[in-house]
Amino acid sequence: MSKIFLIGYMGSGKSTVGKKLAAKIGYEFIDLDKFIEAEYQQTIPQIFASKGEKEFRAMEHNTLKKVIEKSNVVVACGGGTPCYYNNMELMNNNGTTVYLKMSVDALVSRLSNAKDKRPLIENKTPEELHAFVNRQLEKREDTYHQAQYIVKGKDLDIDELALFVKEQIGV
Repeated sequence: MSKIFLIGYMGSGKSTVGKKLAAKIGYEFIDLDKFIEAEYQQTIPQIFASKGEKEFRAMEHNTLKKVIEKSNVVVACGGGTPCYYNNMELMNNNGTTVYLKMSVDALVSRLSNAKDKRPLIENKTPEELHAFVNRQLEKREDTYHQAQYIVKGKDLDIDELALFVKEQIGV
């Protein structure tokens, strides 16, 4: 009846790590953003454009509650997921939370290659992106640090993480 929630800032590798971790431990993988897109038949950028961030966060919260009903899943959450409603508390009470922690510079380096897919950063210059990530990370860090486990996201060894998860939660 285990659930593993991967949290962290956008670009920290939650989806990539989640897919690999789920495969290693024999769990289903769910990318929360993709799940939202399937539920609401719109892409995240379309939802942001037509409904705004506030409505998106409500949709995200409701989708998270659906995902929590599932068993044996690794869930890659959106970067903001833990920071809204009581999502962090929900995840901590219903599974294991793992924060993929990365530095601002490492995040900016990754994000600058994928800005068009991310509505919050698509029109930012490199300087604006760095300032934005730094500011948001400062705001979110307290919430991220409520995760039960904190691992470094840069150069993360999936085998080590899988072993750690197996030992910690008895998968």
